[in-house]
Amino acid sequence: MLEIKRLSIEEARVLVEGSIKASNEIGLPMCIAVTDESGNLLAFERMDGGKISSISIAVDKAFTGAAARKATHVYNELCQPGQPTFGIHITNGGHFSIIGGGFPVTVDGEVVGGVGISSGTAAQDVVVAEAALKHFYAATGYTP
Repeated sequence: MLEIKRLSIEEARVLVEGSIKASNEIGLPMCIAVTDESGNLLAFERMDGGKISSISIAVDKAFTGAAARKATHVYNELCQPGQPTFGIHITNGGHFSIIGGGFPVTVDGEVVGGVGISSGTAAQDVVVAEAALKHFYAATGYTP
């Protein structure tokens, strides 16, 4: 029998809250997605002004962070011609994202979910996602 650790909806909302706070600080409305450990959507928020085209991108980033267990920008670096994971971005029905802004959410070294941010540049999305994780750990007392 497997025992699986998974974010609760309340914990997903803490990640959304941290994302909104960081987005407001940089003055850029975002699309925010939070998934469980297998990449299935738990929470989503499109801030007023968040790009419509970023809805599915945020969800795909959160899916990738959770399901692939690495940040999306890491796969971007590895998904170049001649690199070990070249072509991975076309797997999983095209839902595998290599654009920065998706991260796994870990608790005690175990992936419990994913967070995906989209509407800014990849660098801005990474900043907001990292701030969401920092807020999550501070608010919950969990350790990565």
